[in-house]
Amino acid sequence: MKKSIILIVFVFVSGISFSQGLRVNTYAGYVFPDSFDNFYSANSYVEGRIEDGFRWGVGLEYAIPGNRAIELQYKRQDTNAPTTFRDPSIGGGGLNRANFDLGINWIMLNFTNYIPINETVEPFVGGGLGMGIFNVRNPDNGNTNNGTKFAWNIRGGSNFWVADNIAIRIQASLFSAVQSVGGGLFFGTGGAGAGISTYSTMYQFGFDGGLVFRLPRK
Repeated sequence: MKKSIILIVFVFVSGISFSQGLRVNTYAGYVFPDSFDNFYSANSYVEGRIEDGFRWGVGLEYAIPGNRAIELQYKRQDTNAPTTFRDPSIGGGGLNRANFDLGINWIMLNFTNYIPINETVEPFVGGGLGMGIFNVRNPDNGNTNNGTKFAWNIRGGSNFWVADNIAIRIQASLFSAVQSVGGGLFFGTGGAGAGISTYSTMYQFGFDGGLVFRLPRK
């Protein structure tokens, strides 16, 4: 995964003319919880919740004409997913519970439309497409799994420039990964099988704050 991130950043940066506007955006904020479930039958189902928590990130943003920008963004959240499941092949078909360790990585290509009010206040709206990379671990038995899913996001907020090259960034965002906890990403529960999967689409709403650094033009 790290090699993929480095390659994407290299390709993005190599295509940039540094005579144009270039910014580094940093992110830190809170993500609200989100529930998921999938009922195969009365005797085979899974339901749980991706817990709230802290998410951090960084983005490299390139300005294009018309107060618009393209950003390559990476975000990371480490959280837990308490899950209840029933499967006839595991534990005699009774109720089982596990609190999974979950690492969520977002790699997004964002498009942003800025609406500057003056030299200080710079509101924006935008969205992006990319992928969510999920790493799951069951602390009860050490089982691990991972998966990569198509993802999208929308966001809105504002930059507040406190110096020529530094701004405070405040925004709200919604991230989603289609069939993120399922379709090959299994919560490893032990027993004879690989575990239980669910096909819910996840939605993560959060608030971010951070700093924007505008790099000098060359």
